[in-house]
Amino acid sequence: MKAIILLGAPGVGKGTVAEAIRDTMGLTHLSTGDMLRAAVKAATPVGLKAESFMKRGELVPDEVILALVFDRIDRDGKDSAFLFDGFPRTSEQAKLLDEGLARREGAVDRVVLLEAPRDLCIERLCGRLTCRKCAAIYHARNHPPKNPGRCDLCGGEVVTRPDDKRETIENRLDVFKRQTEGLIALYDGRGLLARVNSAQPKEKTIADTLRALGGSK
Repeated sequence: MKAIILLGAPGVGKGTVAEAIRDTMGLTHLSTGDMLRAAVKAATPVGLKAESFMKRGELVPDEVILALVFDRIDRDGKDSAFLFDGFPRTSEQAKLLDEGLARREGAVDRVVLLEAPRDLCIERLCGRLTCRKCAAIYHARNHPPKNPGRCDLCGGEVVTRPDDKRETIENRLDVFKRQTEGLIALYDGRGLLARVNSAQPKEKTIADTLRALGGSK
């Protein structure tokens, strides 16, 4: 089992980069944020438990995240290749991920850290809009829907999520920095970490990420 990890603060563009490298390298994309939002929308027991943490911009407890992650991994089987987007977020999660992967004859192969200035991350997220129905992402200034308030893909209502409000974003950025400093040092110490500047145009960020993973032209 192959595992690649994509790290980065909220607003660095992990979702965009993840989609590109997933398609290019044939990886199964596991976004814990998407998985949690789906669980919240479906009002599953895990979703209801996670919702209060997400609304405050706080990290969801490890046991909730791990239950989602390993359930998804086990559905694909040990011969699959996974791209983890937004997970792990702490050194403890990294340890639990290592243990779970080892039991499935897998390991982390490479970690890419996307980096961008804090002000840019805030600007990107404050304008973010999400379709209530299909979860398509827009931006009020950079990529607005053609019909204001309605999704181009499905016609669903496009809104600002509670965790995309400025005060929540500020807290999310603080939490990310506090929680991931040790994690970044851990992977750097193992020689697994590559750093990519995500303040540049997305095409360049994607190309640099693919080069860091050995999957570029």
